[in-house]
Amino acid sequence: MHAAFTESDLVHGLRQLGVLQGMALEVHCSFSKLGYVKGGTGTLIHALMQAVGSDGAIVMPSFRLSPNLSLTDDDRQLGLTTKIRLLAEDEEHTAMGVVSDAFRNRPDVKTGEGIFRVSAWGKDADKHSAGFQHLIDNDGRALLLGVDIYRLSAMHYVEDAMPDEIRNKFKPSPEARAKYPEDQWLVESWVPDTKPWYKIQDEAYSKGLIKDAYIGKAKCMLLKVQPVINLYRQALSERPLELYGLT
Repeated sequence: MHAAFTESDLVHGLRQLGVLQGMALEVHCSFSKLGYVKGGTGTLIHALMQAVGSDGAIVMPSFRLSPNLSLTDDDRQLGLTTKIRLLAEDEEHTAMGVVSDAFRNRPDVKTGEGIFRVSAWGKDADKHSAGFQHLIDNDGRALLLGVDIYRLSAMHYVEDAMPDEIRNKFKPSPEARAKYPEDQWLVESWVPDTKPWYKIQDEAYSKGLIKDAYIGKAKCMLLKVQPVINLYRQALSERPLELYGLT
């Protein structure tokens, strides 16, 4: 193992994982888990671009969200479990991480609009920057670098199948919403006792839908997005209470 990972090391690792020219990738990354990368985030971003080429695409979330903020005693009394500030459009740093933030600020990257905006480079960048649906519909993959399915933004695209019995558990009380207005805050009032998305990840592994390997020091995953999120849709439709630990 090299003391410092170079662009060629990263491209080789991506090839070993299964990344090919022409792929469209939804990328999520914990940069620190890779180890020391010579040249920093720019090296990784360029390696990703080299790996898929101009006929492929790199797509990352650029959501205007702060990290999950610490709860006060008053917050807990209001039943809150999650408190995230909605950021201004020009906020330099977001909870998406240093790679996503650096990617968004490149002049050759297209970024969409709204709180849950998406940034894209490569083929169909304009379409990809409108959200992850274009990637989902066109055989796109997800590349998870040092993170797992809980960073896979496309999972949310099938939550229209979530029954209200579950959806309503996340909703904050009117008192909490009055304190934290919806146009300024994302707040929730429930954390499941189980980890439902890990159940989907385990099922995807069992069906051979996820390939993993180490790149640098990070365990990384490559998967086709649509088949995996469809497992989640199926579970939400057929066994939602079991999935969320409510039976």
